[in-house]
Amino acid sequence: MDLNMDLNAPHSMGTTIIGVTYNGGVVLGADSRTSTGMYVANRASDKITQLTDNVYVCRSGSAADSQLVSDYVRYFLHQHTIQLGQPATVKVAANLIRLLSYNNKNMLETGLIVGGWDKYEGGKIYGIPLGGTLIEQPFSIGGSGSSYLYGFFDQAWKEGMTKDEAEQLVVKAVSLAIARDGASGGVVRTVVINSEGVTRNFYPGDKLQLWHEELEPQNSLLDILNSPSPEPMNI
Repeated sequence: MDLNMDLNAPHSMGTTIIGVTYNGGVVLGADSRTSTGMYVANRASDKITQLTDNVYVCRSGSAADSQLVSDYVRYFLHQHTIQLGQPATVKVAANLIRLLSYNNKNMLETGLIVGGWDKYEGGKIYGIPLGGTLIEQPFSIGGSGSSYLYGFFDQAWKEGMTKDEAEQLVVKAVSLAIARDGASGGVVRTVVINSEGVTRNFYPGDKLQLWHEELEPQNSLLDILNSPSPEPMNI
């Protein structure tokens, strides 16, 4: 196996991003690992970016591409708000991202999830994967860790969840992806958006639930080598 790491390679957010609607708003969640090949360039990055006071976007794929799209859209939405004299809707923000992603699909390598709340349609989630398709969904998952989560969401997601149920679902899903996906890791960040405003929450990696064959956090490699084998997972 070639262990030569190109530290000058583009930063990629092999990642897990999630957006979930609930009865009254939306919850966005993401891990925090940014990688350059096998090297973790940033273990505590923030992949949930503010576009307006009421709209946020979860970023995956190329870190540079997703940041550039977010910066452009934030600028356009600011001009839009000044011209109309009122905040932009979630649909307007999602359509701007769709327009940029589709028109530059041969150059961009980023998948995004837009979530927010507005007075016209309430809480909305839009997925914009590679290529610039715009899909309105009750929940959306993206990034390399999403491969492990489709079946889980088919079973766990339900209509009319409360805010706490939706946030617990997002945190559990991201921790499951971190357990299986080598490109996801670090901490879990969530953003809750509803009619009352925006709430950011932070869940440290050593406080997340451990899953099958995961080891307890250790201070030393010797502690890991001397630790007993993990117990089988209880169903």
